[in-house]
Amino acid sequence: MGLIDKEKEVLKYFVLSTEQLLPMMLLAGLLISGVKFAGLKEYKKCQYASVIVGIISAVIMTVFKTTTNKVDTGMWNVRIYMVNAAALVLYILVSLLAGKVETIKKILQSAMLSIMAAAMFLYFLPPFFENPHAILFAEQSILSANFLYSIVGMFFGLVLSFVAGLAVYKGNIRLKSGFAMTVIFISVLINMVNELGDTFSVFLAKRIIKTNHTLFVFAVFTSNNKIWFTLLIAAVCLVIPAVLLIKSRNVNEPYENNAEHRKIRAKWRNIKRWSMTAVVCAIFSFVTLTGLRVYANQEIEISPIEEAKVTDDSVIVSFEQVADGHLHRFGYTTEKGKTIRFIVIKKPNSSAYGIGLDACDICGETGYYEREGQVVCNLCNVVMNINTIGFKGGCNPIVIDYKIHDGSIIVPIAELVKHEDIFK
Repeated sequence: MGLIDKEKEVLKYFVLSTEQLLPMMLLAGLLISGVKFAGLKEYKKCQYASVIVGIISAVIMTVFKTTTNKVDTGMWNVRIYMVNAAALVLYILVSLLAGKVETIKKILQSAMLSIMAAAMFLYFLPPFFENPHAILFAEQSILSANFLYSIVGMFFGLVLSFVAGLAVYKGNIRLKSGFAMTVIFISVLINMVNELGDTFSVFLAKRIIKTNHTLFVFAVFTSNNKIWFTLLIAAVCLVIPAVLLIKSRNVNEPYENNAEHRKIRAKWRNIKRWSMTAVVCAIFSFVTLTGLRVYANQEIEISPIEEAKVTDDSVIVSFEQVADGHLHRFGYTTEKGKTIRFIVIKKPNSSAYGIGLDACDICGETGYYEREGQVVCNLCNVVMNINTIGFKGGCNPIVIDYKIHDGSIIVPIAELVKHEDIFK
């Protein structure tokens, strides 16, 4: 793996992890700061409880998702959304309670905000936790270079998202409660709209509700624009450091002695540091989710399908066509108009050939390409061992039956058609 490939693998998972974690960290930071504004003396216990319960729940969910078939991710996300929506409505209703039940009001407000924060962890965190499992499934070893570089990328994405969320929390608790809760409310509503699109998508796919063009368009819109929902939440959060930095230019807090004055100055230095941290994180996040995302996910053009002799029942590739040791791609177009691709490469220092579909069980039909004499998966960037092509396992091409006869490789059409559903 060359230097560029290492950097791209790190970058790919840095971008992916930022996509997965940034909205969660921002929203959790806001909601946890809201718990403080509820006014309960034991607010810190509620804050810690929301984080701990959320993370533990996400871990349990991930374990079940990766080890069993009992978790329907779509339906679970719908349930989490319903809990979030119910908690938001209850929070609003509780906020309208009269002052005579102030203690109950504080308890219920803290509880609703804590539930919403925990729900954010449960909704967003499992896909991040699943990344190592998916990478390991392809790599087969935690000591492989790809696995290690992927973990490094995930770590950087986690750090950026965590610092951004912490900076938002540190800033929001310094604002007046009314303004701070407005920022929280707007950010949560933006996320609720995004998750509502996911909910309709699940309902339409499972036919829980009748097909509706408007709902379908809305679901597709939210699915295709998740990055912009995240950036919109980040833009709302930027109001926090903006207000604090403006206020820091004209601090006029009263003090009785030099010690109190030093304390006030130290407090505002801390506020400015966290505000600038939030701004820097916002800039990094914007660059990551726009420019770097495009670069990290750019597709490599695979080589075109080469001509091969097609008979009534077979696709025939002569040895002369594939004797150069490079990757060659062939295909057969079915009656349904689908082109089923397969690859052939002569194995190094051998007269044997590596033959398989231009697809794998893990990454689907994204295909393979040749880079500096190596065969690489177009989706996950895993480098194949050419000598193992034709054998099951990892990200290797799907094995197909063939036979060698009279200087040619003969692939039965019936064998290719068996895998028709894999290709679009």
